[in-house]
Amino acid sequence: MAKKIAIGGDHAGFEYKGKLIQKLEGLGFEIKDFGPFSESSVDYPDFVHPLSSAVENAEFELGIVICGSGNGVAITANKHQGIRAALCWNEELAALARQHNNANVLAIPARFVSYEVAEKMAQTFLNTDFEGGRHQNRVNKIACS
Repeated sequence: MAKKIAIGGDHAGFEYKGKLIQKLEGLGFEIKDFGPFSESSVDYPDFVHPLSSAVENAEFELGIVICGSGNGVAITANKHQGIRAALCWNEELAALARQHNNANVLAIPARFVSYEVAEKMAQTFLNTDFEGGRHQNRVNKIACS
């Protein structure tokens, strides 16, 4: 069964989001686009909060959020207790976010990485498993509630 992935962001991430959806669907992932649906200026929390709630509620296995710096979408996603969003700018960080932190949302800074890097990070993130072990105890201490 294909992994269910939630994707969204803001206008600065719109182009990358469209390309990633095509690529990931071609690889067999089931994708839901939470928006935005054009390059018009938007407020990213309007899209990131519903996406984060859906990942938090296990409607989707993982999420990808994309904005210009990646910071706004990561900060917003991380307001949800069950979300561990990781801002990454290379494949190694994307892998470590999954392996060591059990990150469930990847934040991509579209204005600071090429599309090719974004695509490689997304694939790495989606195909890397959490190592558990010594990392599980640390992950258990992240949430405040």
